[in-house]
Amino acid sequence: MEIRVLKYFLTVAREGSITGAANSLHLTQPTLSRQLHDLEKKLGQKLFVRGKYRVSLTSEGMLLQKRAQEIVDMVEKTEEEFSSLKNILAGDIYIGCGETDSMKYIAEVIKEIQNSYPEIKFHLYSGNAEDVTEKLDRGLLDFGVLIQPIDLSKYDRIELPEKDLWGVVMRKDSPLAKKKFVELSDLKDLPLIVSRQMTPKYSASSGFLDWFGSEFENLNIKATYNLIFNAGIMVEAGIGYAITLDKLINTSGNLRFRPLKPKLESGLDIVWKKNQIFSPAARLFLEKLENKLVRQI
Repeated sequence: MEIRVLKYFLTVAREGSITGAANSLHLTQPTLSRQLHDLEKKLGQKLFVRGKYRVSLTSEGMLLQKRAQEIVDMVEKTEEEFSSLKNILAGDIYIGCGETDSMKYIAEVIKEIQNSYPEIKFHLYSGNAEDVTEKLDRGLLDFGVLIQPIDLSKYDRIELPEKDLWGVVMRKDSPLAKKKFVELSDLKDLPLIVSRQMTPKYSASSGFLDWFGSEFENLNIKATYNLIFNAGIMVEAGIGYAITLDKLINTSGNLRFRPLKPKLESGLDIVWKKNQIFSPAARLFLEKLENKLVRQI
């Protein structure tokens, strides 16, 4: 499969129209149609359901869309890395991260680098540990910021100097908002909105489960989230109480945060694949980060 044809395929999938995609790609419609037909023939699968005015993906087409996007992203990332091997230090750095206040350390290093090397660009991808490690393993990210506990045996790492505090976000008119802390007994029977990292499927040996102990199976979990913003909207709507990290939701309005008691904290690491060969830009970022964190200790 040619990268050019995969880009054609992705454009058609995005536009939902061969005519629209042909215009976007500056190709004739017959030329684009022939390229798609050849791709289907090569794969031995039908990729599109063709209607009178629109096209949609088959299940096989949806699978190819995911794989094609990963392939195109990897090719573009590789081209960017080789472009950075010029005399002028430039290039792109890809960082995956969960939601955490400790991103301030990463932001300070980014600002320092861009002040001296404006041709270096940073691309942030937000997701939970599962999302970030998948892209790290595929080579689509240079670095990942991961919340502990998590198996880091495949990665080299630097531990960030602060820990994040877990607690409960609630409406300000909740009876719990009158308390300074939230204990396990307070959570029984309450409708809860929890991080996917708090479920056994994603975190069997997690400190979360240790904190809840045998009561975890009895919790009234109504929903899970991987990023907290939408969970905060659900809390404000009165759907439930979100168990989350501090400083991620604006609590100056209708919401309040109360820490768990006994205290539950999570450390954070910035990680990268073992034996990874960095672009000059990514190597500079790592050196600057190491120097900054040494000063913080």
